[in-house]
Amino acid sequence: MTLLDTKLDLEFVRKQFPAFSEPSLQGQAFFENAGGSYACGQVIERLTNYYRKTKVQPYYPYPASTQAGEMMDSSYQSFAKYLNIRPEEVMFGPSTTQNTYVLAHAMADYLQEGDEIIVTNQDHEANGGAWRRLAKRGIVVKEWQVNNETGGLETLGLKALLNDKTKLVTFPHCSNIVGEINPVTEWTRLAHAAGAAVVADGVSYAGHGFPDMQELGCDIYLFSLYKTYGPHQGAMVVREHFMPKLTNQSHYFNDGEVHKRLVPAGPDHAQVACADAVLDYVEASFAHHGGSAGASLREQCAEVTELWQRQEDSLTPMLLDAVHGNDAVRLLGPETLDATPGHRCPTIAFSPTAIEPGEVELALVERGVQTSAHHFYGWRVLDGMGVDPERGCVRLSFVHYTSHADIERVVDALGAIT
Repeated sequence: MTLLDTKLDLEFVRKQFPAFSEPSLQGQAFFENAGGSYACGQVIERLTNYYRKTKVQPYYPYPASTQAGEMMDSSYQSFAKYLNIRPEEVMFGPSTTQNTYVLAHAMADYLQEGDEIIVTNQDHEANGGAWRRLAKRGIVVKEWQVNNETGGLETLGLKALLNDKTKLVTFPHCSNIVGEINPVTEWTRLAHAAGAAVVADGVSYAGHGFPDMQELGCDIYLFSLYKTYGPHQGAMVVREHFMPKLTNQSHYFNDGEVHKRLVPAGPDHAQVACADAVLDYVEASFAHHGGSAGASLREQCAEVTELWQRQEDSLTPMLLDAVHGNDAVRLLGPETLDATPGHRCPTIAFSPTAIEPGEVELALVERGVQTSAHHFYGWRVLDGMGVDPERGCVRLSFVHYTSHADIERVVDALGAIT
């Protein structure tokens, strides 16, 4: 049985997240998921048990150490199955920002003076700033700019920048401001045809479902576990064919240690060991909703992702209409679910025209809506759309565990405020 016609059991889902039963959080609706999601109970339990039982150096022969190492190995193996890659292609580091920074340094031998790289002004600064700094080494940095009205990246813009000197193209799977899902597979094919490698930032996408890396085709993909219901870690996929092009960033004797060579301080044992507890939640959701017992881990992930996205899509139009239909604010990004070039995630940012974003933020918080106003490290995309980054915007971001009542709360609050 597939989950194609199944409706998400929201009561079951919310029981998997201790935050929803926490007394101090009652009477509030959480709309800052793009900044970091709630952690599922499976992760919290795993992390607690690790610190109680196996908080030792892993991979030594005494039992606690052996178990700690096995738990870490399990995370590499499980994420590989879910992402449809090999365990050697999965890396865990302190954060996506730091992983990208280290990755840029690891490109020292791959990128030579005069080579060209393409960056966008739609990115979170983590997947832009590190690459732009390479200009100091003689790398030519070209900017693929958003449409100043929609905030979207257009394929023609990429085609105009690609040439035989292009060695690297970087872009987001989804903007953390605009919310539009970009066609990673199509853009990767264009870049590869020009002889360039691709780094895709999946931070703002992965909380809505883990992608199939074989389908995307990019050489490197990054996302944050703390935005996918897990611990505060960054995950990075480096495809096997591309790893030899990167220089070791760890101790010289770790050059052959695939899970260490791009993590200078070494993996955070506890955080890595509990990472795949996120996938325990995915598996529990699959089973609860009647998924087939014979489904592979990748199949389970794909079907649960569809389930999550259907839930999100059932609520997104209600919030979009409330923002787009409000003359006192400017919606940033697509007005509907089905945008060009891609679908819209429920990350909905807007710029108030009559009052300051900070005033809207505080008024929403007073009405039980947990959100914020900021530039959200999307300084360049705001600037590209004519929004003052210093002033920032208000962002309302939700995921599959958000309820209809939560949406009603924020819609009512917006109506009262603006």
